[in-house]
Amino acid sequence: MANRLAAETSPYLLQHADNPVDWYPWGDEAFAKARAEDKPVLLSVGYAACHWCHVMEHESFEDDETAALMNERFVSIKVDREERPDVDSLYMDAVVALTGHGGWPMTVFLTPEGEPFLGGTYYPPEPRHGLPSFRQVLDAVANAYRDRRGDIARQAATVVDAVRHSAELAPSTDPLTESMLREATRALARQFDREWGGWGGAPSFPQASTLEFLLRMHLRGEDEALPMVTQTLDAMAAGGMYDLVGGGFHRYSVDREWLVPHFEKMLYDNALLSATYLHAWSVTGEARYRRVTEETLDYMLRELRLPDGGFASAQDADTDGVEGLTFTWASEEGVREELLQPFEDGRSVIRGELDPDERARLFALREQRPKPLRDDKAIASWNGLALAALAEAARRFDRADYLDAARALGEFLLGPLSYDGRLHRTFRAGEAKGTGYLEDYADVAHGLLELHVATGDLRWLREANRLARLAVELFADEKHGGFFLSPADGEVLVARKKDLEDHPTPSGNSMLAYVLLRLARIYGDDELEQQATGVFRLVHGAATRVPSAFGHALTALELHFSPPREIAIVGPVDSPVARGALEPFQPDTVVAVGPAEDVPLLAGKHLVDGQPAVYICENFACQAPVTSYEAFTAP
Repeated sequence: MANRLAAETSPYLLQHADNPVDWYPWGDEAFAKARAEDKPVLLSVGYAACHWCHVMEHESFEDDETAALMNERFVSIKVDREERPDVDSLYMDAVVALTGHGGWPMTVFLTPEGEPFLGGTYYPPEPRHGLPSFRQVLDAVANAYRDRRGDIARQAATVVDAVRHSAELAPSTDPLTESMLREATRALARQFDREWGGWGGAPSFPQASTLEFLLRMHLRGEDEALPMVTQTLDAMAAGGMYDLVGGGFHRYSVDREWLVPHFEKMLYDNALLSATYLHAWSVTGEARYRRVTEETLDYMLRELRLPDGGFASAQDADTDGVEGLTFTWASEEGVREELLQPFEDGRSVIRGELDPDERARLFALREQRPKPLRDDKAIASWNGLALAALAEAARRFDRADYLDAARALGEFLLGPLSYDGRLHRTFRAGEAKGTGYLEDYADVAHGLLELHVATGDLRWLREANRLARLAVELFADEKHGGFFLSPADGEVLVARKKDLEDHPTPSGNSMLAYVLLRLARIYGDDELEQQATGVFRLVHGAATRVPSAFGHALTALELHFSPPREIAIVGPVDSPVARGALEPFQPDTVVAVGPAEDVPLLAGKHLVDGQPAVYICENFACQAPVTSYEAFTAP
């Protein structure tokens, strides 16, 4: 049978379109049916590149007996978490409240009003590892819904109250002080894995935002910050989680050593990590960090770029149903034995030093293999992160191909992914879908700011400013500060969530705070700075207790505490004087390129004797304009 998913654009939903389960997409039709037939809702959430999502589909959703039970006793809804981060975040909070942990695939049981009362993640087809079988769970939930409705209602009310309470976190009344930055750095040093780098142990997830914060603390003179960054970057790039043959990072490793990966490759990881390695190169001058940056961006352009200028979300963990098949090697496939580290089923991952000829030979061999499926929907927020990395790398490496790709991506974000001045969430197969969420506005504005600096085109700065101010209108919480995940005029769920943690990507709150601070200094607007401060008050205590979960909030807070420093460039951004001004890594400096009278930082600033000029303003005072490259490079 073909179910209702056949008309969807999400590759994840389309993967389930031929299941014998009578799936519904998220929407009023499913909940109306649940109310009319007095059935509980079975909500299943995952994403296209998720290995265990594929496993559960094969074991349970393709099984006729299991599907018959689901169809008889439930209304079943399938959601792509990447399309609906609001639904995913809300019900993930519920699952964590119920079980103490979360993950995907996520299975949640709801009342016909959408209130969660039971949930978990993966359920096997037969009881094992202490888990009941999926059919046992279905039977138990359906029977409880029929026979113990009062218990179900009480449990749902308790869970919904817990989720709503987390969304109504009150801001701290303690003062925001610069000492928070040092406290967070010391906490990161205490929690740091001294052997393999990173924080948290196995499984090991890359934490780009935490590393970005530490790079900034290094520039503030914190001696212990840079060694934590370099040890982690070197360990992650040694091979395994990092694809030495084709470039780019897999999503995480199952061990502390960054060795055996979960093989899906996500756009967001590669965008964030390429920017972090770029910044590490800018700080240290170490060629290995530039190499990883370029290999990662080259991977993104080769494997993820779409014909319309956007970037696909991910590559799958599996090839032809086998995890890691494309990326692993057998001993007889031409790899030096000393480079092979065992994975499973006689196959290995590569770790070690590859010379360029060896890398090219292995890449040519690997290109002859089938490739994993690509989730080719473009997500606004992840494309915003990719835009920021491409634009800055284009400028720092003088790579015209990166700049061309960044411009095309900017056009895509403001074209096919926008409507009536607002952002869509996704674009695929010629169709844009869904409202933009907080992270979409924040990340796209961030990318456009970097594109403005890379090109000098004022259009990108003006669009970043417009989107950031629109985000304040759509998402701000006037009562408690910070910003909600979904817009005020968006779909009403059982609770309106506010995401604050920066893992695996910067939260929309911390990224928008970072963007607002930069715009506040360019436009001289204290109100934008106050909106950003509202975010810091929400994470005040947690950011210093668990800093690895709030890396981007701390990065924004570091900018907040930095003395104001602005660079106004008048004339071409690729002029020698502009290049001299922009060469150092100065993350606390904001930049605008003109001339333009409608941008306060640029107002009244002009060419000097017909020559490009750079005006540097520090602590609310501007210096005399500079017109020569040597002024920035002379000792």
